[in-house]
Amino acid sequence: MFEDYRRHSPALLEKARGEAPCDLLLQNAYLFLPTTKEWIHTDIAIADGTVVGWGSREAKETLDLDGAWVTPSFIDAHMHIESTKLWIPDFVAAVLPWGTTAVANDPHEMANVLGRQGVMAMIEAAQGLPFTFGFSASSCVPASQFESPGALFDLEDIRYILAQPSGIGLAEVMNFPGVIAGDPDLLAKIAAAGGRRVDGHAPGVTGKALDTYLCAGIESDHEMLTYDEVVEKRRKGMWVFLRHGSASQNLAGLAKTVIESGTARVALCSDDREPDLIVSRGHVNHCIEVALAAGITLEDALVMATMNAAEYHGFRHLGLVAPGYQADLNVYTSMGPFVPEIVFQRGRIVARRGVLTAAIHHVKPSPALLGTVHLKEPLTASAFQTEALPGQVIRVIRVVEHSLGTGSELITFSSDDPTLNQLSVIERHHSTGRRGHGYLVGFGLTRGAIASTVAHDAHNLMVVGANTEQSRQDMATAANHVAAIGGGQVVCLNGEIVAEVRLPIAGLMADVSVAELGRQVAFAQAVVRQTLGSPLEAPFMTLSFLGLSVIPSLKLTDLGLIDVDRFQVTPLVVT
Repeated sequence: MFEDYRRHSPALLEKARGEAPCDLLLQNAYLFLPTTKEWIHTDIAIADGTVVGWGSREAKETLDLDGAWVTPSFIDAHMHIESTKLWIPDFVAAVLPWGTTAVANDPHEMANVLGRQGVMAMIEAAQGLPFTFGFSASSCVPASQFESPGALFDLEDIRYILAQPSGIGLAEVMNFPGVIAGDPDLLAKIAAAGGRRVDGHAPGVTGKALDTYLCAGIESDHEMLTYDEVVEKRRKGMWVFLRHGSASQNLAGLAKTVIESGTARVALCSDDREPDLIVSRGHVNHCIEVALAAGITLEDALVMATMNAAEYHGFRHLGLVAPGYQADLNVYTSMGPFVPEIVFQRGRIVARRGVLTAAIHHVKPSPALLGTVHLKEPLTASAFQTEALPGQVIRVIRVVEHSLGTGSELITFSSDDPTLNQLSVIERHHSTGRRGHGYLVGFGLTRGAIASTVAHDAHNLMVVGANTEQSRQDMATAANHVAAIGGGQVVCLNGEIVAEVRLPIAGLMADVSVAELGRQVAFAQAVVRQTLGSPLEAPFMTLSFLGLSVIPSLKLTDLGLIDVDRFQVTPLVVT
């Protein structure tokens, strides 16, 4: 999978024995040991990017840390880089100063849009960067039969990605009903992982259904809905990843499992994190801060952010600052805020005081990743008319903030109900003109409309508007503008585009710095909250999951409303 970390040269062993000078000696450090949850006072010897030992040694260079705290650098146990909206080099530049030097990435957003070609473009862009990437092979493209992606990702594609040096396993198997039912195609994909990890995605799955899911070979989950569910999954040997992203957050609510039962088979992840949150609060370091605020000890949080994540994903050279391990480590002069004074990757300083110092080799995205929004024709307000008539009972999606799950409710439709928002999904990959329509409660737009090509997992064009005729016109304007700019997220009010985030790479990412992209996203979200009236902290991220047809209870795709609990298309109007 990765270059065998055990293949150390005789020259390195000579340095470990102290018979030859090491490259760097970090003196006077308080080092955290995840294996025993201790802090020890020691020197740290580094040579050829590897920790060769603790204690004093002759060195070509020394650095006195003056009693600073040292931890292993952080590893994100599960994330989608596409959700940061940053192209690979820009992502690395964004998170290194916060102390993250490795991620387990599931590129299924790119896989849904451009298939193997897109995923390989990401893998190639990651080469030569001061960072460790593990790429999982996307297991569910499409996520279910109710979604219309731009590409398919089949068994041969999975085998191809797993054959890459950075291939680490099978990405989250979201179609849990299919796995539980014994779908042969899904079981074949799980078998293709061989001895590599198989990630899960099974919100609310417990009892015999969970037993079956585990018997199929699934090993982890990050979609737990309740504390009892976490307890059952851990008791049955499942790894759980506690996450704190922009819209999806369960770390604080489920912290009790660590407080009561320890850190065995638990890791931290960001899953889906907007660039403005990375700019303001960071990455895995922010997850640690959330864990501390929830009552988890610093030592337990560090174990989950380092050694546990490395152990699960087979990053055998990472997770510890110990002899034989890659010299990825963070130096702190203060534990609040949790920002490292120095970040080392492979024994080299890559960031100081929150500022990147390493040179980042930049690979521009190829033209094949651009121009992925294809509408059949320009949209007008009439394209957003629904079949619902005043007085009819309709199904509506209840938005739940900080959760990927939604509620399903029945209400009597009124064309001037201010609590309703209209949601539409337009197929944008193959110019079919197919559209699905539904209604939301809890999204909170009182005027205008927003549109986005970031829409898990098929990434069709999603548009939300207030329940007015003017807003339907704004929905059309917003959708047409997103298509014109090649993908992205926009805000429209009274026929004018008042904010935009251009995402030309597969309609998902931009090749700009995190500072610039964070500014654009923060401004767009502020406009949605302050001008359009939504109370949501991350309205675009929340919108992006309203089409994900494998998380209960009611979602919308271009095929219509999806009753996820029954796993079937269901009509808008109740008859």
